[in-house]
Amino acid sequence: MKVGWLVGGLVCLAAAGPATAATFHVAVDGDDGGPGTAGAPWRTLQRAVDAAAPGDVIVVHEGSYAGARIERSGRRRRPITLRAAAGEAVLLDRPGARARHGSVLEVENFEATVHDWAIEGFEIAGAPRSGIDVRVARRITLQRNRVHDSGQTGIFTAFADRVRVLGNESFANGEHGVYASNSGDRPLVRGNLIYGNAAAGVHMNGDASQGGDGVISRARITRNVIFGNGRLGGSGINLDGVERAWITNNLLFDEHASGISLFQGDGAVCSRRNRVLNNTVLVGADGRWAFNMPDPGCIGNRVVNNVLLTAHSFRGSLNVYEPAPAGFVSDHNAVMDRFSVDGGETVVSLAEWRALGHDAASVLASPGELFVDPAGGDFALRCGSPARDAGRRLRAVRRDLAGVRRPQGAGWDVGALEAADDCPE
Repeated sequence: MKVGWLVGGLVCLAAAGPATAATFHVAVDGDDGGPGTAGAPWRTLQRAVDAAAPGDVIVVHEGSYAGARIERSGRRRRPITLRAAAGEAVLLDRPGARARHGSVLEVENFEATVHDWAIEGFEIAGAPRSGIDVRVARRITLQRNRVHDSGQTGIFTAFADRVRVLGNESFANGEHGVYASNSGDRPLVRGNLIYGNAAAGVHMNGDASQGGDGVISRARITRNVIFGNGRLGGSGINLDGVERAWITNNLLFDEHASGISLFQGDGAVCSRRNRVLNNTVLVGADGRWAFNMPDPGCIGNRVVNNVLLTAHSFRGSLNVYEPAPAGFVSDHNAVMDRFSVDGGETVVSLAEWRALGHDAASVLASPGELFVDPAGGDFALRCGSPARDAGRRLRAVRRDLAGVRRPQGAGWDVGALEAADDCPE
């Protein structure tokens, strides 16, 4: 099952239609002095977002535009929607005149929390800072946008609760693909294609120095395809000060730093009580560990049903800060014969790792043994793969990355993709 097919299916999952009150239009030949109708559209996004009320939809037609600063709010069941017209190429390639942060689309009001917006369907390129920048906000949905070549981050949030990042493509940005920061709780990052970013693919950082509790709680990072990030450092999924997150059904490959990292840098706590379930992680030869937990205090984390491999010559599947971190569970994974129990300073074998109580039911395997064509981007489990039927039953991941129901065979498969039970006897 090749990556391109997966991405097309994941993006389709993101579409949704809010209730509407009025529909306004923006076009390159419009006039901000007009009524903003289909026949007499406005010229700028800023004119439209300043006029919109709860339930309204703003449709932007083909062409290139400056971005806008959004300071008004919708309502819980009547969000305001800003979207590209269906089937039309709409490029936002520079910040608007009122930008405060050098970002193309900014969602922020210094006097009140901005809430209940949906932003969808745009190409956003070349931002000096971030393509989309959401601060002190809640219930903002960002979906089916293509964000790239930002000076810093593709999609950035700060002190923003219940932000949903759905079916976007974020690539070739100067730092992270998606960055949730500053004590924003319950972010959802689902069905995105995130690749070629200089730092992390998905970065979450509670950052206690900026105020709030310094913790990001109850994040969900699921069904994303993440690859080729981290040439300047930063994992495919990088979690600093994150608790009770669910990291499930993600496919990560060719990562240049670590695959999935739980740690404490700026966050108020070491990332704790997180669930890392049914992910497929393959780190490149210039990378680090497939699963990385190097800092003391990261307690209560569970790592189950994952493929955890690296092509690095020394590093391996799992790196933890001590032999038996409190509450740590790792099992039913597909691994290689290299682990560390001292933050990556030295390596132990699977037998030594198992003697500490870890991965008793896990299997040793290489990419060639596991997948149909890993070099060609086909990460479906091949017939005879040791990952087939080797997983633990987990109600939280009843469907796989592509939406296939588990199990298809006698048991649950290890990794992000459940194999059809179609091998010859």
